[in-house]
Amino acid sequence: MHEKPSSKDAPVPATEAGVSFVMPVLNEEDYLERAVRSVLAQDVPGPMEFVIALGPSTDSTDEIARRLAAEDPRVRLVANPEADIPCGLNHAIRASIHPTIVRVDAHSELTPGYVRRALETLARTRAASVGGIMRAEGHSAFQRAVARAYNSPIGLGGASYHGGTHEGDAESAYLGVMRREVLEEIGLYDESIRRGEDWDLNFRIRQAGYRVWFDPQLLVTYWPRDSWTRLVRQFVATGAWRGELVRRYGRRNSLRFFAPPALVATAGLAVLVGALQGTRALRGAAAAAASLVYAPLALYLVVVSFSAAGRGGGPGLQDKLWTAAVLPTIHLAWGVGFIRGALVGAKDTVDTSRVSADDRPA
Repeated sequence: MHEKPSSKDAPVPATEAGVSFVMPVLNEEDYLERAVRSVLAQDVPGPMEFVIALGPSTDSTDEIARRLAAEDPRVRLVANPEADIPCGLNHAIRASIHPTIVRVDAHSELTPGYVRRALETLARTRAASVGGIMRAEGHSAFQRAVARAYNSPIGLGGASYHGGTHEGDAESAYLGVMRREVLEEIGLYDESIRRGEDWDLNFRIRQAGYRVWFDPQLLVTYWPRDSWTRLVRQFVATGAWRGELVRRYGRRNSLRFFAPPALVATAGLAVLVGALQGTRALRGAAAAAASLVYAPLALYLVVVSFSAAGRGGGPGLQDKLWTAAVLPTIHLAWGVGFIRGALVGAKDTVDTSRVSADDRPA
């Protein structure tokens, strides 16, 4: 089945019709309050509500959320016992009432004017979903390195929301400001997908004939994972679900998604060739020919080194060294997860970077 052209105009409700913000949260005590404050500070032309879907957190997230709801009547809480992001988003959307849905994330902070600009873009383009730039930032040297990887085309493959500059039709939208009527038409988020739910939702929006739009004037600050183990767990799970989406949708997935598993396969082949050469099981012309497998890895290391070094003065030496370590960590973890997901499916793979697998409900 070929992708349908984006030819249908999404409905444009009255500017003052209201906006519903939706956010799933799980173990976000360090980030939740700042994220909520950035939403409540938005200049919204009309009524607004903020529906937070609470997963079964094991930290003080629920207490913080209840305090914020008590302080501001615009904040409402709903339960998300399944803990998964798509389920939480659907719970929040179904509990909300306004015709425009703004997805927000506890690790993100909206910049001033974000919603007003998004509403103007939706009305001007008649798109069903619009998103902008994910501008990653960090506090520690490690988190800043992860942020640099996010913001670099080398890090996450150059998707428009990681640094695009030209407004226009898009494959997907980061977070997304969306028309409720279209979301209900396509059946909301697919609850069988635990990662990559945004890409899947926007793919189905495009399949239904509507436009997904990228506007680089929309900026969201994103705070990435702050430890190595959390980063690895996040990207193994993300890769596994991308592999699952490849199983479901095939080559409708962008070619950039296939780069990390290609790196993992090449690295594995290089290890095998090195072992055969070291034991003299591979000698002579055959060994020389097999050595060509090292060339793409050498080129990859050069690219990573230049990307980590940056231009001019740039970040300090510690940040550069962390970036040189973070980039291959992201690529290899994502690639390993992708291969597993593509071969056997993601199944019950869970992103445990925000919660221990032992804390998930049975």
